[in-house]
Amino acid sequence: MSYCLNSNCPQPNNPQHADICQACGAKLVLRDRYRVLRTLGQGGFGATFLAQDEFLPGKPSCVIKQLRPAATTSNVLEMAHKLFEREARTLGKIGNHPQVPRLLDFFEDQQQFYLVQEYISGPTLQQEIKESGPLSEAGVKQFLSEILPLLQYIHSQEVIHRDIKPANLIRRDQDRKLVLIDFGAVKDQVNQAAASSTSEQTALTNFAIGTPGFAPPEQMALRPVYASDIYAVGVTCIYLLTGKSPKDLDYNPSTGEMVWRKYVHVSDHFAEVLKKMLEASVRHRYQSSEEIMRALDLEPYLDSLAQGLATPINTSSNTNGRGAYAEDLDLPSSPSSPSSATEKLAAAIRKRRERRERSAPGSYISGDQRSYGIASPVASGTLPNSQGFTLGRPKKLDAQTLLTAYLKGRRDFASQDLSGLELSKVDLSGGIFYQAKLAKTNFQGSDLSNADFGQASLNRANLRDANLGRAYLSNADLEGADLRGADLSFAYLNNANLRGANLCGANLSNAKITEEQLALAKTNWTTVLPSGKRGFW
Repeated sequence: MSYCLNSNCPQPNNPQHADICQACGAKLVLRDRYRVLRTLGQGGFGATFLAQDEFLPGKPSCVIKQLRPAATTSNVLEMAHKLFEREARTLGKIGNHPQVPRLLDFFEDQQQFYLVQEYISGPTLQQEIKESGPLSEAGVKQFLSEILPLLQYIHSQEVIHRDIKPANLIRRDQDRKLVLIDFGAVKDQVNQAAASSTSEQTALTNFAIGTPGFAPPEQMALRPVYASDIYAVGVTCIYLLTGKSPKDLDYNPSTGEMVWRKYVHVSDHFAEVLKKMLEASVRHRYQSSEEIMRALDLEPYLDSLAQGLATPINTSSNTNGRGAYAEDLDLPSSPSSPSSATEKLAAAIRKRRERRERSAPGSYISGDQRSYGIASPVASGTLPNSQGFTLGRPKKLDAQTLLTAYLKGRRDFASQDLSGLELSKVDLSGGIFYQAKLAKTNFQGSDLSNADFGQASLNRANLRDANLGRAYLSNADLEGADLRGADLSFAYLNNANLRGANLCGANLSNAKITEEQLALAKTNWTTVLPSGKRGFW
């Protein structure tokens, strides 16, 4: 089917190979190249459409955004045009990042403006939560480990997105990575001159910038800063934890704070991090992604994720995928490094958390859920389509159920009993196995890179030739584990138990590990030490 872009067309649907609209006579192939197939979304300033590029072999899919203001007054048209050009300029500048759609074209045709960008096939986070239910604390931390390095990159390019929300984050079908879309509300002139300019402010007076509930007070007052995006990410975390939009939550009439804790069970530490992300006052909010990563004790991921996301990915288009470009187009101080005070506070929080975990022997639920004996939907073994909470000890998963859940996009297997499973030569990269039972599990030759095995039991597990690059293994029990030939480069092994572990031939280059830990393990001349040299410790 071909779709007519004339906003006044009484019947925009046309036969697949038609070149002229049968209802209004308008051309159906833009620039003799782009054939529009169907509408994807519409708002106050524009509309988006799924199209195919008939100029290229295979006629790959793309997204076309048409400037289509709801109002036609001169100041609205001027502002809409300015925002449209700004979006194109921003995508052209930062669209080489694999988690941002690429800008393919930008042109004027028949006095209409068009922007063509890469089509991302996959469900939005909003769709995922509606289908599978809320995430656990570990699942939301995994989300933060994906989105924060991307936010760091965007801010480093002096760009404020201003409309981060679950509907604008797509889980790409091809590689399951999050992609941030809809840069129609961006601010790309982050300097004092732009902040003091009144012309833009006057033109925007009658338009809300961003999405109510996700945008912080200073953004709604037309004074966005980098920390405005951090507030939006915080609100997104609340949505992922509760399944509730901001409009469905109550607010404290005295403080204006969002009331959400009564709906979820999370650790006090994580709750404090979210609270600081959601501070109404900018000065009391986190100022950069790095501060949040350090507060969450996710320092090992800072460099690895930034490097891992620096390589562009060529994504194939799929018109049958669940594209998520039904964007809300009703558009209405550089990030600082963490201070020594923040680092000291983070260190104190980590020590307090470790003491709390040591004082709760035999617990099997991560975070604050231990206090209630309640498991999250994923941690309880009731996988992708289950909702609510399950009481009691988590059900043990079999290998096939785990792999099926992983392929469907689940990454949260915290506190699961996965001991003794046959999981050789599989891809579980980026999985969350925090406090999971993995004794004698066979991971030989598997891809476990960037996975979280914090406090997991991996004693006598078979990890021979496994890829554990940049994996998080803090306080994990690896006693007697077979790690011969394993890739542990850049892995974080702080306080991991390596007594009797076989590290012959393992690659430990740049791994965070101590001499005392290595002295308990078996090494030989083929072991690559953290320094990069081969030999015994």
